[in-house]
Amino acid sequence: MVTQLLLATSIPPEQVIQAIRDSVELHTSRGYAPSRGHQEAREAVAEYSAHQGDISAEDVILSSGCSHAIELVITVLAECGQNILVPKPGFMIYKTLAEGLGIEIRYYRLLPDKQWKVDLHDLENQINDDTAAIVVINPSNPCGSVYNKEHLSEILDIASRNQVPIIADEIYEHFVFSGNEFTAISSLSKDVPVLTCGGLTKRFLVPGWRMGWVIIHDRHNILGREVRQGLANLSTRILGPSTLIQRALPAILKYTPQSFFDDVLLFIENQAKLAYAELLRAPGLRPIMPQGAMYMMIEIKISLFSEFKNDLQFVESMVSEQSVFCLPGRCFEYPNFMRIVLTVPEDALREACQRIVIFCKEHIDMDEKCNEIKSNIIQMTNETEVICNH
Repeated sequence: MVTQLLLATSIPPEQVIQAIRDSVELHTSRGYAPSRGHQEAREAVAEYSAHQGDISAEDVILSSGCSHAIELVITVLAECGQNILVPKPGFMIYKTLAEGLGIEIRYYRLLPDKQWKVDLHDLENQINDDTAAIVVINPSNPCGSVYNKEHLSEILDIASRNQVPIIADEIYEHFVFSGNEFTAISSLSKDVPVLTCGGLTKRFLVPGWRMGWVIIHDRHNILGREVRQGLANLSTRILGPSTLIQRALPAILKYTPQSFFDDVLLFIENQAKLAYAELLRAPGLRPIMPQGAMYMMIEIKISLFSEFKNDLQFVESMVSEQSVFCLPGRCFEYPNFMRIVLTVPEDALREACQRIVIFCKEHIDMDEKCNEIKSNIIQMTNETEVICNH
């Protein structure tokens, strides 16, 4: 119950709260900081992020949340008329930020039947002479996928072959369920520059504190001084993030107990299992079990719901009739899916899933449902015959 309340109200552990109390008493937390961030805070981020590779404070730029970090790296790497490659489905802020700068978004496919792995052939086909960067979101929002070392290396091979740097959105780093392991893509890179975006928001449950960072991984100085100086220059636009949080950052990163992270992860993984089991009972839906992060994507077999033209109509009707809201897949450039969030209390999630099941049973076309069942039976029979023949 305690962990449920943590997720529902975003209460961080006492060590984190005490770090803020201590920061309030410091006169240095009240004035401006260097736009890149205080030296001690950047050193703390470098130490905390050592799993990503060899990092010093000079490789770290503090930002006002991870969204600001994303804006910084897009702005510094791409020019008007160029493009960046973004996964589909993927976090929608990339489109918002890039198109505002006259930068084109080109989408590469993720494969739902393969735990949302990257369609490597499609990724490479999207690259052209104007491609400025490849965005890799791992663990994924909205899919909850976690890529292993082998798959990350395959992505790096494509980036290396085409000489394109990577923007690594790793705000959900370490947010992985049992049986999976998080690997920073920068730790595997031999020659591909990687700009990693991270922050406190998700793992520490403090989104309102707006503390993020960019970490520059450029072992062979391919990006050169221009990108480093460009990030430093861009950081002056807002004069850096809150100095109150900056002064608390070293203590937050060092003293937050591992037990806090473990409890949060266990709660969300159990939530994912609960939602998956409940939604398997919903006719016309196909939940895809996540491997990490805070979300689950669910396929809507829209052909079985003839009264709805698309996922948006499906979701709108579900809100109206059952008071359950899910983000439609079109928000992630992926129609006929929807995303649910796993961080609500257990009883609320269970009831929401049960209402989704009721909604589906009330609206599914029974003739189409019968055809679906028949098709599944025939497929299972064929598979059984093949096994018996062997």
